[in-house]
Amino acid sequence: MKTVVVIRDIGDEKQQLGVCYVIDGKKVIFKCESIERGWMDNKRNVSCVPAEMYPLKKEYSPRFKKELWELKDVEGRSECKFHAANYARQLNGCIALGETRADIDKDGYYDVTNSRETMRKFHKAMGNDKDAVIIIEDLIKFDEYEKEI
Repeated sequence: MKTVVVIRDIGDEKQQLGVCYVIDGKKVIFKCESIERGWMDNKRNVSCVPAEMYPLKKEYSPRFKKELWELKDVEGRSECKFHAANYARQLNGCIALGETRADIDKDGYYDVTNSRETMRKFHKAMGNDKDAVIIIEDLIKFDEYEKEI
């Protein structure tokens, strides 16, 4: 079973950025950038999920009309998925992946680039598995964040 690790390194109440790894055994087989909504006390549709370990399941999403990876057992939450998005505002508690960080829309916040292609590569790295584990770690304290760009 593969392990997905997301290490958040920049964040505030608006968004969280991090690095995502897919690990197979002891080997990193995929690495990219991640983006989520900011920390808003785990409120549905407006907050990233708490940093913790969760089961991941690949399931069909009627909304997106394709199979997506979904975090399970998130307290008070459901439908927290991995899907393509370049901006935190496009997410409702989900995680998007991208190739690099860039301020695409010039609003003073980093976004992620090439999300659709990065998600395709993520799914390829996850292979035919239907079950995995995700570990989310925070390197920053939410109240100590200072905008860096």
